[in-house]
Parts: sequence; structure tokens; C-alpha cells
Amino acid sequence: MDILEIRKIKKRFGGVLALDSLSLTIRKGEITAVIGPNGSGKSTLINLLTGVVPWDQGVVAIDGVLISELSMEEVAEYGITRTFQEVRLFEQITVLDNILVILTSRSLWGSILERHSKLHLKQAEDVLKTVGLWDKRGDLVVNLSYGQRKLLEISRALAMKAEIYLFDEPFAGLFPEMTKLVASVLEGLRVQGKTVVLIEHNMDLIRQLSDWVCVLDGGTLLAEGRPEVVLSQREVIEAYLGD
Repeated sequence: MDILEIRKIKKRFGGVLALDSLSLTIRKGEITAVIGPNGSGKSTLINLLTGVVPWDQGVVAIDGVLISELSMEEVAEYGITRTFQEVRLFEQITVLDNILVILTSRSLWGSILERHSKLHLKQAEDVLKTVGLWDKRGDLVVNLSYGQRKLLEISRALAMKAEIYLFDEPFAGLFPEMTKLVASVLEGLRVQGKTVVLIEHNMDLIRQLSDWVCVLDGGTLLAEGRPEVVLSQREVIEAYLGD
């Protein structure tokens, strides 16, 4: 069953056509990897699907609902959440408060000053334990390592309890043990029946994690299919792997 369908999406930035009548589908309960060379439109696609930037033409169907435009405020209503290539956190508050802000759906200061329920605290504990950061819950984010910040951003996405998770290079810059942890988080989401869209350059991780691979090149869909099939195609190797 398809949960996300992109139909003939176009997006232009000045004279650059970032997405050129792109059409693809994302199947429910699977990990779909979106790969391609730099500038192929991967991050632009994620930004469009999360309301960061509008698209110029085309439509998106989310769980059968056709959408001609999408704002950042509406994204959560459609059960979508994401991470960014560049980590975006509240650095001057604690790890725990960064999660509680998400759980309470209030302003930053309102969330910090609120007396949180046992439910909120238990939910925060669960997601922080999932990424191995519970012991850091009282630390200011500014004092975390780069890898720990990436783990915290992933935990913030998990706290949203969404149906569709968009991960934009979540493994970049991580040590091997952290990579294994994030991989297990993605696999856990699939076990729960969640849908994951993964942008990643590491082909070993693509082969390990993905059920389906979509290859973008020049803003168009070059190929799609099972990873073992797609990654062996000559046009994909020439466009992306460079061998």
C-alpha cells in the first residue's frame, strides 16, 4: 500500500530546475532510500514534503489525500516528521527539555516552565533511552558532541510519534557504534509499521536497511526497485557511484 505519492512535482530555484516533473511512490511500512549524486534533488524533495519550501507544480498524495501545497504548520497533522542534514536543536536548554518541548506542543519557554505530567516524562525517558541519551538528560545541548546532537535530533523525531519519518543523512559523521544504534532505530520503526524515507550516501547501509531504492539524477527519477537490483544497474553506477 502506498502512503506517499509524488506526482509530476516541479521546483525551480531561479534558473535551476531542482525537480523536473518528478513522480514516485513511497510504500507504507517500508524503508525507502532516496539516493543520487549531489544536486540531484534529494534534500529539495524532503524540504517540499515537510513544507520548508513550496513546490511550483504537481501534487502530493498523503495516505490518499491530494495536496497541492503544504505548510510547515500542517506537516504534523499529516503524520510526517523529519531530521535535517544540519542539526537543529535548542542548545541552551537541557537534553530532556529538548524532548519535552516536542511532547507538549507549546512554546519553548512555556514548555520549560510547565509542570510536566508523568506521561510526558515517561515518553521522554523512552525516546532518550532508545538513542542512548538518558544519562545525558540533564546536560545542556551545547555541551554534547556532534554525534550526540544527531542522536538527540533523531529522538525528537521519534517523540513526534509520526507515521512517516524522513531522515536526511542521519548517519553522517557518526562513529561505528552510533551508526549501529541509528540503524537499529530505523529497523525498529519498520517493525512498528512506520514508513521511513532515508537519504544516505553509504551504499552498505542502503543495502542493509532499505526495502526499496529510488535514484534521482538531475531532478528526475533515474531508477527504482529493490536495492540489489537498482545498485547493479549500469546507469545508476555511472550517475552515482562513478565507477
